[in-house]
Amino acid sequence: MNQVDLQDPPTGLEFEFHTLLTPGAINFLVELTCTFDQDVDKILWHRSARKVQLDMTNSYPNYSSENSHIRNDLSWKVSPVPRRLLNRHVDIGDTAPCHTERFHRALLSSAQGIQVDFDDGNCPTYFNQIKGIFNIYQVVYNKVPGIPPLSKAPVLMLRPRAWNMVEHNMLINGREIPGPLFDYGLLMYHAGRQLYESESGPFFYLSKVESFLEARLWNKIFVWTEEKLKLPLGSIKATVLIESVLASFEMEEILYELKDHSAGLNCGIWDYAASFVNKFGHRLEFLLPDRSKYVNMEKRFLKSYMDLLIQTCHRRGALATGGMAALLLPEHRESEQYHSVMATVTRLKLFEIKAGVDGFMVYDVDLVAPMQKLFQEHTEGPNQLHVIPDVCVSQSDLLTMPAGGVTLHGLKYNIAVGIQFIEAWLKAQISELKEFSYMIYAVSLATLVHFEFLLW
Repeated sequence: MNQVDLQDPPTGLEFEFHTLLTPGAINFLVELTCTFDQDVDKILWHRSARKVQLDMTNSYPNYSSENSHIRNDLSWKVSPVPRRLLNRHVDIGDTAPCHTERFHRALLSSAQGIQVDFDDGNCPTYFNQIKGIFNIYQVVYNKVPGIPPLSKAPVLMLRPRAWNMVEHNMLINGREIPGPLFDYGLLMYHAGRQLYESESGPFFYLSKVESFLEARLWNKIFVWTEEKLKLPLGSIKATVLIESVLASFEMEEILYELKDHSAGLNCGIWDYAASFVNKFGHRLEFLLPDRSKYVNMEKRFLKSYMDLLIQTCHRRGALATGGMAALLLPEHRESEQYHSVMATVTRLKLFEIKAGVDGFMVYDVDLVAPMQKLFQEHTEGPNQLHVIPDVCVSQSDLLTMPAGGVTLHGLKYNIAVGIQFIEAWLKAQISELKEFSYMIYAVSLATLVHFEFLLW
């Protein structure tokens, strides 16, 4: 008999909690976790071992000779793209479903899809996870007045947490459940069949995948779920976010592992750039300049990664989507700043379109219409699967860091962004952990003082 310990409902979400955490749903989560928790452990051990190996040998990632037969075999393709994913021109990214107003606004937009985000665009508190999953439940069952049915709304691209995150509020046999299994399990149990029957899913974004072994695990989870919920094989489709430099050398293998369940690959440009710091930050040859000087697809290491992703996907019949435009349009449309932001986003996104992407994400809902117009003006048809870049991307192309240097202004800017990020997460935590508010304030203050001391 498996032992399950479940935290009490978050304050104010008793109805939502009991709607989602039914005996059937809990049993599904238990079976899912007990089936795959050891595989999750192996994935995390493999990540740690790979990092240690790179550090100890001072070596660089490269294309695997052991998997060359997969890359060299030009006969295999992924399963055909579902009808509702044929056009992926513009998705709204980083949409935390716990933020009900923004989520509903996205559903009322003309976007092709919504990245419904339980990962980076969301602070994964217990309240936010329950609230977010319940909001999806409400939309899927057409319980929200004014929101169109699934078949007429933008496609929901569900993004569970990454493998390194856990759900502290549910223990199975004394162990915290992996965060992505909690999110994915509840979403599939409550919404999987409804999404499938409306031809609107279930579709997922997979975060922070670092190797083909992780894609293999997700594929096993998808097959298990389809059998458990009596869905046809291949019903679940997933877009893998290539957010790690290590994964960029295994894109073919990642698609191969997800052949029946692939919706393509995505350029997770911000996390991809950050992965160089995570994997090689202590090496002088990987010193990045101020981020304002390199986080765009025009730089060699990012353009090479994008070209390789497009080539890999289109050669295998998969969709290739570009990075997210994180800029916000100013409120005043006639202002100089508004026109400057629009010009910057247009230039960078046109660069991706001309490279051959099938779509990309924007954060600001107001950018959806102009970016869709940009696609219509410069492409024909719903996608660019016919565009296969004639490139040969080398190890050096992917690993050569851009020039530009580090400035005091850039350092101050990074510190400010870091503190704002910490502040946003701590504010979300305070709403649930009021008894720790003074401790959290002290931690935030100490962090600020520490950064100022380093700067001084």
